[in-house]
Amino acid sequence: MSAKGLISQLERNNSIYLTRDVSPGSKVKLIDAVYISVYNNDRAYEGCSRSVLAAINEHLRLTSEEGFKECSKASTALAAGVARMGETCGGLIGGIMALGLEFGSEDMSLFERYTETMRVSRELFGKFKDLYDTVQCSEIQEKLLGRRYNFFKEEDRDAWYREGGLDKCASVCAAAASLAAEIILDYRKKQNEIR
Repeated sequence: MSAKGLISQLERNNSIYLTRDVSPGSKVKLIDAVYISVYNNDRAYEGCSRSVLAAINEHLRLTSEEGFKECSKASTALAAGVARMGETCGGLIGGIMALGLEFGSEDMSLFERYTETMRVSRELFGKFKDLYDTVQCSEIQEKLLGRRYNFFKEEDRDAWYREGGLDKCASVCAAAASLAAEIILDYRKKQNEIR
């Protein structure tokens, strides 16, 4: 399924299941849960990268609670395009960090884990870019809100809230997290089929 198709599907069904046609714990339900969690995290706490990491870890259990705390702290300054500079989308970065937790290794000599993490991160990057035609936070702001915001100016910060920035950015984060979760779940399914 394409990135745009996945997001459309999530928005259409809005995690409301009226029958048992979709089984508990299925890929689509887990992706829906991640989507809703990251959206709510970002709306409640802000900070795109950590909102994405928290939602994916909550539903896919990438690391221990202690491990997550350290990752969450490390991701704090990556919001709003890295330290609010409008560069690479913090939601995308959070998704790539989640992939690192799933695919990477603490042992730097395991080069195959390094290359696999790069491969899946490139996959996420491409799907995200296909969805928004860019990975730049400021360009996504312009596409979704009609302009760019300088978060170091109080009037721009206030305008971002008034003009729907919190809602739009939470949706971008939810999309990034959903795409990352899909990659992780597909990998896990393949691993289970191989065993």
